Amino acid sequence: MESPVTTTPPSQPRSRRSRLIGGIIAVLVMAALGALTWYLLHPSEDAASGAGGRRGTPATTVGVATAKKTDIPIMLDALGTVTAAATATVRPQVSGILIKINFSEGQLVKAGQVLAVIDPRPFEMALLQAAGQRQRDEAQLDSARVTLVRYRTLLEQDSIARQEADTQTALVKQLEGTVMTDRAAEGMAKLNLSFTQITAPITGRVGLRVIDLGNLVGSGDTNGIAVITQLSPVDVEFAVPQDRVPELQARIVQNASLTAIALDRTRSKTLETGKFAALDNQVDVQTGTVRAKARFANAGQALFPSQFVNLRLELTVIKDAIMVPVTALRHGSAGDFVYVLNAKERTVALRPVVRGQATIENVEVKSGLKEGEQVITEGADRLKDGSKVTLPGDKPMMAGGGRRRGGAAGPAAASTTAASAMPATGAAVAVPASATEAAPEAAPEAAPASSTLPAAGEGRRQRQKAEQ
Repeated sequence: MESPVTTTPPSQPRSRRSRLIGGIIAVLVMAALGALTWYLLHPSEDAASGAGGRRGTPATTVGVATAKKTDIPIMLDALGTVTAAATATVRPQVSGILIKINFSEGQLVKAGQVLAVIDPRPFEMALLQAAGQRQRDEAQLDSARVTLVRYRTLLEQDSIARQEADTQTALVKQLEGTVMTDRAAEGMAKLNLSFTQITAPITGRVGLRVIDLGNLVGSGDTNGIAVITQLSPVDVEFAVPQDRVPELQARIVQNASLTAIALDRTRSKTLETGKFAALDNQVDVQTGTVRAKARFANAGQALFPSQFVNLRLELTVIKDAIMVPVTALRHGSAGDFVYVLNAKERTVALRPVVRGQATIENVEVKSGLKEGEQVITEGADRLKDGSKVTLPGDKPMMAGGGRRRGGAAGPAAASTTAASAMPATGAAVAVPASATEAAPEAAPEAAPASSTLPAAGEGRRQRQKAEQ
């Protein structure tokens, strides 16, 4: 028995109704895309007016600062080197054996303090010898003087020749010179004896010891016994640019007391405060600077010789200066200018100014700006004279002038809904009501929201019933 052959009916062409539905959906999608393009390229008049008068350009968000009147010090910053006010190498002035050391390494000593002692016995003997020679010559001088008195008496009596009296007078003078020499020798012996006690010539800190007990020392030793460095006060040498020398020289002529501040390497800590001391008399042709010196009391020993510090010298103080942040000052072909904010209209005006002295963060405006006016500090690169701006605290506005509403209404939402409703090939698609409500102006011939199209499964069932 042969099994019956089942014949599959050929696929029926899509009905006219399906093609109509697909065309309507395509028209809706194209209309939504066109509305979205128009919205992006042609904003509303309210949005255009909020963009500084240029259509399609949003208002720039800027930062502002208020011009303030304050006193600003004019500073001169330079890199300085701490130098000791005095440095002395302690050397013995006589030769001998070192028998005593009275200081420790790094100790603070005072001028005149005994640091070391040389064996004094040879110098004591030399002193005794000089004293004995002096006494002997003095005795001879006394005897010669007595003889001279007698010769003069006899000469008056015409009992001796005048030559003998003159010879005795010369002998007395000779012995007087000898006695004077003996006294000088005795004084030198006393001085050499005192030199056996080596004293500190200045007040300061003793460095590392370079000699030990028992060594033979003398005045020809290069290193000496120790080096003393004066730490209080100390000087800081720094270089002044030649362009600022006239300004500093003017203050020196006025006998002004200029305050100098020594800062650490990071400029965050003040080490010591002192006064300007001196200015050199010539410019260094290699660096174009003039050497200067400031003196510090250094009571706390914060400064150390040969230490590098940042020196800040206060030249003068400008009273009641109008100051703005450095970022607010702009420079153009016509000179310096700032953007001044009109807070009521939210616009800016370009205003030429004349700059003055500057600090790290602020700059002085000599003319063109008043106290209390607000200037633009951020976002000025995108501004022109009369541009509209918004401040960080302002509420955002939509292109149509109203506040942003919740939901997915608008052309963008319409395009999203319409795109999701694109039909697949050979299938009918149901169009939701929101797709026709999204852009009513863009597609006036669209079907009303209440009309509902059959789903794809329902249309297939209807075709099967018709074939049967």
